[in-house]
Amino acid sequence: MPSLTATAAPPASRHTRVLIVTCLALGTVVAAMASLNVALPDLARDTHATQTDLSWIVDAYSLVFASLLLPAGALGDRFGRRRALLVGLTVFGAGSLAAVLTTSPTALIALRGVLGAGAALVMPATLSTITSTFPRAQRARAVSVWAAVAGAAALVGVFATGALLEQWSWRSAFWLNVTLAAVALVGTLVFVPESAEANRPRLDVTGALLSVAGLVALVYSVIEAPTRGWADPLTLGGIGLGLLVLAGYTRYELRRPQPLLDPRLFRDRHFAAGSLSIMLQFFVFFGFVFVMMQYLQLVRGDSALVAAASMFPMALAMVPVSRLTPRLVARFGFRAPWTLGLLAVAAAMGVLSRADADSSYWLIAAGLVPLGAGMGLAMTPATTAITDALPRSLQSVGSAMNDLARELGGALGIAVLGSLLSAWYRDHLHPAGVPDQVAEAARSSPAAAHAVGGPVAEQARGAFVDGMHVALLGGGVAAALAAVAVAVLLAPARRATPPQDAPREGARPAVGSSR
Repeated sequence: MPSLTATAAPPASRHTRVLIVTCLALGTVVAAMASLNVALPDLARDTHATQTDLSWIVDAYSLVFASLLLPAGALGDRFGRRRALLVGLTVFGAGSLAAVLTTSPTALIALRGVLGAGAALVMPATLSTITSTFPRAQRARAVSVWAAVAGAAALVGVFATGALLEQWSWRSAFWLNVTLAAVALVGTLVFVPESAEANRPRLDVTGALLSVAGLVALVYSVIEAPTRGWADPLTLGGIGLGLLVLAGYTRYELRRPQPLLDPRLFRDRHFAAGSLSIMLQFFVFFGFVFVMMQYLQLVRGDSALVAAASMFPMALAMVPVSRLTPRLVARFGFRAPWTLGLLAVAAAMGVLSRADADSSYWLIAAGLVPLGAGMGLAMTPATTAITDALPRSLQSVGSAMNDLARELGGALGIAVLGSLLSAWYRDHLHPAGVPDQVAEAARSSPAAAHAVGGPVAEQARGAFVDGMHVALLGGGVAAALAAVAVAVLLAPARRATPPQDAPREGARPAVGSSR
């Protein structure tokens, strides 16, 4: 591994401060992924955003975040992690401040993309700062704290935004971003030392551009599908173009001596299983949060704070199960608890898909508990499989792949499950006895239909619930497919039994696996 060039290592008394500042910066950008979901009904009423607009407002952040994560991490390694933190937090805070001052859905989409660019600089720099400044004896504890913050910040952000919305508008979510970014920025200036990798290879600009272009084309087409139609030539052409560009990116990276992300890493079954599992887990999780926050407020009529607090059973199940998982893995191996966790997530989606406008909260809690437990069971083995599959010199690649899989999964989950919800809602809401302009407004988003009131609002609630059923069942299918993929990839390899007699002429020798 290349040597580090850095300022003098901070004394032991400053390690805790460095950890606090980097985790605050991490929590700030992770919380922003999910926190705005609580404000969607209020935001839609105030800005007249359509359901497709809402998908874009949430997903623009995750899409840009995921697309720029690898090149942004490479920039931090090359030019300095402290510098990357400062630039990223400044961009994130400035974008949030600008978002407070706008009322246009289009402007909010663009500004959320700006926030995603800042977050892409921040997230990899936080972990790299910890691993490069902490002594080896303290590094494992510091990284475990970092991982806990990365896992819990999304739910904390949802609850904090819900509390703010009790008194203020959706703009308070962006004011929270500004405040946290400012505090983290000052802390970085005061406490975080500079560090950078010596003799880093040149940044793979072409690979970065290809990956960004492919992901944007794919996600854009999926989000716009409910408006244009899934069979529309632009929808199918956009999806095809995105997949084609990503295939070209893979081919290009295979030819580079030092690729941005080496596709050959996926030949390792554990690395492939971990990456796929993380992506599909967060596909389900962020898609679920996007759908459920609107259901709780627009269909059940809960306040933003009550809706956020409704997620607590998931966290209460996730935390103890996450702590228990390493013991289960030590006793039973990766495959059993990992697969069981993904199956629990699939079952939870099945339970939650049964909720309707009059369902008791106990039905929702009955789905949230296995969802949290399943995420806790599956996350630790998946992350460990990614890092254990790589040598020490490639641990930064493993960390980047873990982050990329999570952000990409979240972006696709919101795009796909949000599109299923939006398409079903529009196709099944046909209010009668109202002007065409009012009917079209109601079909544009459940929040608009709620503002109309009367029979239109009641019909909209039914159409939304029907769309939610389809979206959550789609999430359940994704989790079940992940369980099957993990079970197959981690299946013990068959080894040939030594022959007792000479092999028959023309027989093929059996090939075993080294893993």
